Amino acid sequence: MWKKSSSINLVKKDNNQLANQVINWALTIGRLMVIIVEIIALSAFIYRFYLDNQLRDINAKIQQDQAVLSSQRQKEVEYRNLQDRLNLESLIVNQGKQQLNTFKEVIGLTPQGISYTNFSLIGNQLNIQLNTSSVFPLSALVDQLRKYPQTDFISINTIENRASTTVISVGLTVNLKTKGGIINGGN
Repeated sequence: MWKKSSSINLVKKDNNQLANQVINWALTIGRLMVIIVEIIALSAFIYRFYLDNQLRDINAKIQQDQAVLSSQRQKEVEYRNLQDRLNLESLIVNQGKQQLNTFKEVIGLTPQGISYTNFSLIGNQLNIQLNTSSVFPLSALVDQLRKYPQTDFISINTIENRASTTVISVGLTVNLKTKGGIINGGN
């Protein structure tokens, strides 16, 4: 009737327990290593989802910032234009102050008996048209202009003696020293 089934065991039944223990130990360590590797792989997979989520958030923030920057572009252009105009205005005001100081200093050098008909400063050239009744005030003015520290050189362009009115009409050009393209007047 029923026969007992026989078991198949390919491992020899040696009483070599050391070999059995080593094999059992190696199989246990192998299983643990497989489990640890699977945990690391699963952790890396989950961490990848976390990083993808962060990347998506960063890209959304960059797009928002780009939209803000593009909407502010016109205002920045206007702001830079305003800054440039303010800098230019400041330069013009400073040059105007220096020209005014130069005018005041040159007029302060003027002796009695001289009246100006034209007094202009263009670049570093001071053009003067004046009337005088005598040569002595004219000579004194030319000497004072030579001593003026900003004078580079003086040129007398015209001298016209009007005998009918006893007036001498003179045209002078005074070249002034410049410093960096700006007249260095009376600072």
